Amino acid sequence: MPTDGGELELIRRAREGDETAFAALVDRYAKPVLNFIWRIIGDRTDAEDLAQDSFVRAWQRLNSFRENRAAFSTWLFQIARNAAIDRLRARARRPQTPLDEIAVEPASSRPGPDAEARHNELGAAIAAAVAELPEDQRTAFVLAEYHGMAMREISVVMDCSEKSVENRLYRARQFLREKLEPWGNSFSKPET
Repeated sequence: MPTDGGELELIRRAREGDETAFAALVDRYAKPVLNFIWRIIGDRTDAEDLAQDSFVRAWQRLNSFRENRAAFSTWLFQIARNAAIDRLRARARRPQTPLDEIAVEPASSRPGPDAEARHNELGAAIAAAVAELPEDQRTAFVLAEYHGMAMREISVVMDCSEKSVENRLYRARQFLREKLEPWGNSFSKPET
């Protein structure tokens, strides 16, 4: 999504030291950044810490943002992705327990107990399968499916070509289709 005029004004004011303007940017992106990091690393507490760190880094580097290169949201997701990758690398150096299931928010309307149980089981299966993806495929998948980013935006966040993003998404979807095959057609998205 391109940076709009109101957002550019907030960025301009934040660059001049207006903390209220930056707080408005944080309010706008806090939830998407937190959810993105959470889906990448699989730990809510770590995701909250990393989201906060990402906004601190954004504040410190706000003068490096160039609106003619990318949308503010894309630039911010790059910072968040780098923070998440750093955390994953730190975990790899200090092995811990594997990624736990990522909680899935229940639907707003309450289904019956059987349907809700199946929904929760499917959500847990999807979260576990996404957590098994290699980091690059997981990042591309989360940005495309959970955040609705276009290939171009994802390529900027991931610092790779659109073709690489397309290939990563294809491999991720193939893996997820195979992994979730026991669930039948509960998880299928047409290829684009």
